[in-house]
Amino acid sequence: MSRSDEPPPTPASDHDIQTVRVELGARSYDIRVGEGLLAGAGEAIKPLAGGRRVVVVSDETAGDLHLDTLAASLAAAGVGGDAIVMPPGEETKSFEALSGLMDRLFEIGIERRTLLVALGGGVIGDLVGFAAAIALRGIDFVQIPTTLLAQVDSSVGGKTGINVEAGKNLVGAFHQPRLVLADVAVLETLPRRELLAGYAEVVKYAAIDDAKFFHWLEANGAALADGDAALRARAIAHCCAAKARIVAADEREGGVRALLNLGHTFGHALEGAAGYSDALRHGEAVAIGMALAFRLSVRLGLCPGQDADRLVAHLDAVGLPTRPTQIRGVDWEVDDLIRRMGADKKVADGKLTFILARGIGKSFITQDVARGDLAAVLDEAVSE
Repeated sequence: MSRSDEPPPTPASDHDIQTVRVELGARSYDIRVGEGLLAGAGEAIKPLAGGRRVVVVSDETAGDLHLDTLAASLAAAGVGGDAIVMPPGEETKSFEALSGLMDRLFEIGIERRTLLVALGGGVIGDLVGFAAAIALRGIDFVQIPTTLLAQVDSSVGGKTGINVEAGKNLVGAFHQPRLVLADVAVLETLPRRELLAGYAEVVKYAAIDDAKFFHWLEANGAALADGDAALRARAIAHCCAAKARIVAADEREGGVRALLNLGHTFGHALEGAAGYSDALRHGEAVAIGMALAFRLSVRLGLCPGQDADRLVAHLDAVGLPTRPTQIRGVDWEVDDLIRRMGADKKVADGKLTFILARGIGKSFITQDVARGDLAAVLDEAVSE
């Protein structure tokens, strides 16, 4: 396939801004994807603020890069408010950070009509969304994701939460944003490692149920990662449209939405074993997790080996890790990883829930995995 080939259909654009609608009745909202959205955020947020106070919450990294632009845009639109800047990193998704944020919000004097704005990556989006869900029993918020991972995944769908010692995202709430603004231009500020971590989530959507999109990524993924803004916008809008369809069908993950966790049962265990540290980014863990899910599928006789090889080859080609042993400084232990997987929020009736595959674009949900097969795949992976 040549670079000019079209990916699967994405929503029509209006002046280079693509809009994806998440259909949830009275709680429906738009995801807007394109360049320049941050500078125009004030006008987009103004109708939602309705004269209300706005509190922007960011972290030091995103705040240094983008907070002034957002503040100027809000001021130009006549929207007043405050800003709170949190420490960067996964450690901010904690009870301690949440408590500190809530104290700051109440010191400012928020009311039920206050609108929160999350400006940052997945950590800030999850934290601020959870704060909005529980503050005064629920207030409105807007997502302005500044990383590729957040733009294609965590900012969409209303999953919010924090990590605890037992595992990742085990405390949280479903609370939908009022609007998502995904400005492709801000991705230019990302380090390559951060961008690739987000690209793992892009590949995930293709691996779940979209073989044609995976083929398109094989042809265009390298250029996308290298900075082609048009390709990035197309991929982001396509992923958001895919997630919007799944969320509309299963908002609270009672069924098909669990497919979005392809690679995550393994990935969250890997992140926990790595101490939720910079040694392993979430997207990197998802990449390794997808490779492990496909290898387990091959071992169980469910998936052709060439499909698993093709997935791993693409992840390798763009520079993502596909084996735990590529992550230095972590003592990987099979029993520890399985124990951590047992704390996953998708466990049902004491059984681990896995997203496995019959091929690229043919993922499914199952609990029918013997511990011996799981241990064998993990043992091979941590010994490579």
